[in-house]
Amino acid sequence: MKILIPTKIEIRKSLIPKADRGVFSTTAIHKGETIETASVLVVPRVDYSILKTTILRNYYFMWGKVTVGICFGYGPMYNHSYNPNATYHKHINKQLVEFTALKDISKGEEITINYNYGNPKSKKKLWIDSIPDSNHS
Repeated sequence: MKILIPTKIEIRKSLIPKADRGVFSTTAIHKGETIETASVLVVPRVDYSILKTTILRNYYFMWGKVTVGICFGYGPMYNHSYNPNATYHKHINKQLVEFTALKDISKGEEITINYNYGNPKSKKKLWIDSIPDSNHS
């Protein structure tokens, strides 16, 4: 698997209340299509306790059982939804995150993921109350 530079998405002002920016499609994206494969910087365990006290706490991915990864590319900009149109899969050994369409996404539509460990069906309450949800604003 190699890094896939996204060509069908862009960052714009999110339509989700209380969200800042979001990822939007610039053309139709088909169900099952890879949207982006992003590189990850794995944070050494010794630095994790410091990192979780910073604003980056809202943007990193849990990486394995004891540390986190900072995703590059558009990865940190996908907003949360309990009814997402995309999901992500972490490739731990390759230090990559792959974002994939769960359904057809129209041109101009905001792309959302479920922050609950990539499980698109999870309704578990988020760990941070300040994260807006496209369905629960």
